[in-house]
Amino acid sequence: MPIVDNAVYVDGKRTANPSSLDITYEVMREREGMAWIGMYRPDIDEIDSVAEEFSLHRLAVEDAIAAHQRPKLERYDDQLFVVLRPARYIDETEKVEFGELHIFLGPDFVITIRHAESPDLKVVRERLEKTPALLRQGTEAVLYAILDQVVDEYEPVVEGLQIDIDQIEDQLFSRDESVSRRIYTLSREVTEFQRATGPLVTMIEHLAKGSDKYHVDIELQRNLRDVLDHCVLIAERVETFRSNLQNALSVNATMVAQQQNDEIRAMTQVSLEQNEQVKKISSWGAILFAPSLIAAIYGMNFEVMPELSVHIGYPLALLAMVLCSSALYVTFKRQKWL
Repeated sequence: MPIVDNAVYVDGKRTANPSSLDITYEVMREREGMAWIGMYRPDIDEIDSVAEEFSLHRLAVEDAIAAHQRPKLERYDDQLFVVLRPARYIDETEKVEFGELHIFLGPDFVITIRHAESPDLKVVRERLEKTPALLRQGTEAVLYAILDQVVDEYEPVVEGLQIDIDQIEDQLFSRDESVSRRIYTLSREVTEFQRATGPLVTMIEHLAKGSDKYHVDIELQRNLRDVLDHCVLIAERVETFRSNLQNALSVNATMVAQQQNDEIRAMTQVSLEQNEQVKKISSWGAILFAPSLIAAIYGMNFEVMPELSVHIGYPLALLAMVLCSSALYVTFKRQKWL
């Protein structure tokens, strides 16, 4: 249902719940009240209807239709166009879900267009309706309450990210192979969260500077400064998250490189040990080859072999075998092959 809530307020109190936009416009003019129209993913016809009724600026309307806008605050004469990026932490998946909220603000109307489940604007309405004195301040009070709700919903996101970062530190030193992917994923979420929260500080500061010009109640100004303080704290924590993740990434890269070096060192050690074994085998093979060669020559059984008729031929052959083997053994021993 595109129109989630639709009401007309007079003197800080809800006086009508129109069933259509046309009735809202009519009641609003009759009672000289403030209209607050809450929409959830409306179609172009509904956006065009409020745009025509309240003379919304063409560029702001185009942004609302296209969505996917960065957080910003734009003023068109006596109207404000605000884009916020609310967020919520999903415990089941340990991920941050980002939304988008467009707010059109005029002297006597507030139009909120949500493109996600957050923020919970029902809570904002109930809070304002329970405090007519605040709602009596007009559309600026509604904008303050929405900003306050969006910033409050950032707190669970900050806590969730903090837990994730603490878990990453534990994974780093337990040599969890999935930690690299999680660091990169969390870095993207933190960067996106920083893009959502960072501009808020400047936006609220601009609102505060225009408070005197547009005669904003002093108590409302104090409340807005309180929201600003919360934004600054969140921005500082998010910056700390980025720094921690960069350090974690560096540590992980160092540990991966060290692990690779250890593996290379182990492989090198194995290779050296294998080379030593090959040297020993080759040495003994050469030592045994010399007697085998002599025996093979004298085992050919040819009739014309001078040494066959010599009585000391056999002892000489054995002596030659021993001398050759000994010479080879001494040589290989000096070369530290044995």
